[in-house]
Amino acid sequence: MADKSSGATGGNGRAMAAERPEHIRNVALVGHSGSGKTTLVEAMALTARAVNRAGRVEDGTSLSDYDEIEHRQHRSVQLSVVPVAWMGMKINLLDTPGYADFVGELRAGLRAADAALFVISAAEGAEGIAGTTRALWEECAAVGMPRAIVITHLDTARAEFDEMTETCRRVLGNGSSENILPLHLPVYGPKGPDGHRPVTGMVELLPSCVGDYSSGEEVENDPSPEQLPELAEARNRLIEGIIAESEDETLMDRYLEGEAIGLETLVADLERAVARGSFHPVLFAAPAPEDAKQGLGTVELLDLITGGFPTPAEHAVSATNGAQPHQLRCDPEGELAAEVIRTASDPYVGRVSLVRVYSGTLHTDDTVHVRGHGMADRGHQSHDVDERVGAISSPFGKQQRPLGKAIAGDIAYVTKLAHAETGDTLSSTDTPLLIEPWPMPDPLLPIAIHAHSKVDEDKLSQSLARLAAEDPALRLENNSQTGQLVLWCLGEAHRDVALERLRTRFGVQVDTVEHKVALRETFAAKATGHGRHVKQSGGHGQYAVCDIEVEPLPGGSGIEFVDKVVGGVVPRQFIPSVEKGVRAQAARGVAAGHPLVDVRVTLYDGKAHSVDSSDAAFQTAGALALREAAAAAGIDLLEPLAEIWVIVSDDYVGPVLTDLSSRRGRVLGTEPHGTGRTRVHAEVPELELSRYAIDLRSLSHGSGDFTRTYVRHEPMPGQLAATMRGEKTRA
Repeated sequence: MADKSSGATGGNGRAMAAERPEHIRNVALVGHSGSGKTTLVEAMALTARAVNRAGRVEDGTSLSDYDEIEHRQHRSVQLSVVPVAWMGMKINLLDTPGYADFVGELRAGLRAADAALFVISAAEGAEGIAGTTRALWEECAAVGMPRAIVITHLDTARAEFDEMTETCRRVLGNGSSENILPLHLPVYGPKGPDGHRPVTGMVELLPSCVGDYSSGEEVENDPSPEQLPELAEARNRLIEGIIAESEDETLMDRYLEGEAIGLETLVADLERAVARGSFHPVLFAAPAPEDAKQGLGTVELLDLITGGFPTPAEHAVSATNGAQPHQLRCDPEGELAAEVIRTASDPYVGRVSLVRVYSGTLHTDDTVHVRGHGMADRGHQSHDVDERVGAISSPFGKQQRPLGKAIAGDIAYVTKLAHAETGDTLSSTDTPLLIEPWPMPDPLLPIAIHAHSKVDEDKLSQSLARLAAEDPALRLENNSQTGQLVLWCLGEAHRDVALERLRTRFGVQVDTVEHKVALRETFAAKATGHGRHVKQSGGHGQYAVCDIEVEPLPGGSGIEFVDKVVGGVVPRQFIPSVEKGVRAQAARGVAAGHPLVDVRVTLYDGKAHSVDSSDAAFQTAGALALREAAAAAGIDLLEPLAEIWVIVSDDYVGPVLTDLSSRRGRVLGTEPHGTGRTRVHAEVPELELSRYAIDLRSLSHGSGDFTRTYVRHEPMPGQLAATMRGEKTRA
C-alpha cells in the first residue's frame, strides 16, 4: 500500500501545519457511548502514522481520553482533538463524548466541525441509534451538515453488517432512504463454534478491490461465488443511489438505457453528493491485530474524509459588528474571526482555549478583541476586552505542539486569554465581531451544594465561576428564596464530573444537600387579627395596638395593604410602620417559613400612646396581627407549577404519560414531532421534577428529552401540605 500519510504528526512531537483551508478537514465523531469512537480515532491515527501503536481505552492509553476522570470511568467526558495527515490533507478528528450528560461537549465538537462521522455499534442494534444519536442526526440534517456512518463491533456475536445497514436506513433515513448505502461489504471467515463469522476482509463495491484484514494490505482478489449475487445487488443499488444524486440530469436516463457509467464519473458524483450532505455512505471499521499496520476500513474512511467531506470554506458562519450579520469568508488574509470551542485550566500555563478560526489568521502575541454573550443566567460573565494571545499550539490529545499561527479553517490551542470563555468570539481590535453562539442544552438536574469548610467557602465563588467558564452546559443559581447555591447539571454523570473537577482542579470540597423548591403561603379564607405590643419596664415603654382584616386574592396579586383607619386611632406617621411589619412578617412566612403572597391586608383600627408608641412598636404589632389572622384562617401552601414539553420516541409515549400522571401532572395534549417521535405537553408540580431528567432518560431508554418553564404557583393538596409543614395527619 502506498504511503498516504506524508506530513503526518508522528512521535517526533512536531505539529502539522496547513497552509490553505482547502488542505484541512474538520470531522466530528458522533455516536452512542461505547460505540467505539475513541478506538476508531486510535485506528485512524495508527493508519496515518500519527502514532506507532494504537492506545486502548481500557488501559487509559488512548490519545483522546487523557483526563484522570476518563481513565477511571473508561469513557470520554470531554471534547478532544487529534489531527492526522492523509493525502497531503490535515484532518482534525474531534472525538466527542457519547453519554447524554456530556452533550454540551458534543455540540461544541459539531460547531467546530464541517462534517460528522456517526459511529454506530453493531452490538447495540437499533438502541445504539435511538435517542440522542437520532436527534443529532436530524439536527445535522436541518443545517445540511454532511454525514457518513461507520459501523463498528462487527466482531461481536450476532452482529451483521447488512442488518445494521438496513436498521440505519430505517431509523435515520425515515423509512427506506436510498441515500444511505454501503460503499463496501465485509468478507467473513468460517463460522466458529458459537455460529459467529469473523470479519477477515472487505469488498469495495466501486473499485471491486478486496482488502485483506490479516496483512493490512490491499490485494486484488475475486469475491467467493456465494457472494456474487449479494455483491451485484449492492453494487447496482449503490450506483443507482449515486446517479440519483448526480447534478447531471441525463445520467439516470443513460444508465437505464444500458450505457456504462465510468468509475471516474461515479466517484466524482459520490464525493459531491457527500460534500453537500445529500448522500450518506455507510462504512465499517475493525481494530487492527497486534502485528498489523492498520485496522480494517480505516484507509477507506480516511480516503472518504479527504475526498468526500467538505473543506472549511464550505462551512458558512455569520458574525455581526453591531449591524446586520454578514457571512465570514474562510480566507487566511481576511478579517480575523475565531470562536472559543472549549476552555480548560492547565496547572502550568493557566487558562487554555481551544479555538476554531473561521476567517483570517491568528498569530502568537497578537492582540485580539474578546467578546462574550454574557450568559448571566448560567453564571457566565459579560465582557468586551482586548487581550494579548499567548502561545498557539496544535492539540494532539493531551499534548500541545507549537504552531506559531492558526489559519482560517484550522483548530488550535491558545493560551493566556484570561477573560475568554467557551462560546466567546476573538476578532481584530479594529473591527470587533460577535459570532452567534451555538445552542446549548438546558441543564435540568438541580444539585444544591455548600462549602465543606471555611477554607473551601473562601475559594468556592471563584472556582465555580471558572468551572462555569469551562462548561457552558452548567448553570449556577444563587436562589434568594431558598437561600441555596444550586448547580444545574445535565445528569448524574455530569454532576459527578463537575464536583470532581472542583475538588481536584480547584481544590474545593463541597457537600450536597437536598434541593429545596420555593414554596409560598397564602390565606385559605378571610380572617381578622389583633396585634398588641405593650411593654413597660422602666424608662421609655413600647405601646402599639392594631387590628387588621386579611383576605385571599387571585394568584399573582402579591400583597396589597389598605388603610381604612378613621378618627386617628392609629396616628398617620405609624400606618407605614404597620405595613412594614406586615410585609416583613409575610416575607418570613406565617406557617411553614415560606413567603406569604396573594392577600389583601386592611388596617381598620388600633390604639396608640402619646409617649410610648414608636415605629418599632407598630412594626411588631403589625406582625403579631398577621400571625393571629393566619392562625384563624388557615394557610394553604402554594407550590410552583412548570409547563413541560417532552419529546420522546413513539414507543415510549404510553409509559411517559403514565409517569406524568403519577407525578400529579396534567397532560394538556400530544402531537407528532418529526418521524417516529411525539411531543407531550403537560403541567407538572416542580416538586415532582427534581430528578425527572434522570428518570425520563431511564424510562425512554435515552430517547426522551424535555424543557420546562415556570407557569404559576398553585395550592398544594392538603395531605401533602400537612406533611411539608410537619403536621400529623390522620390515617
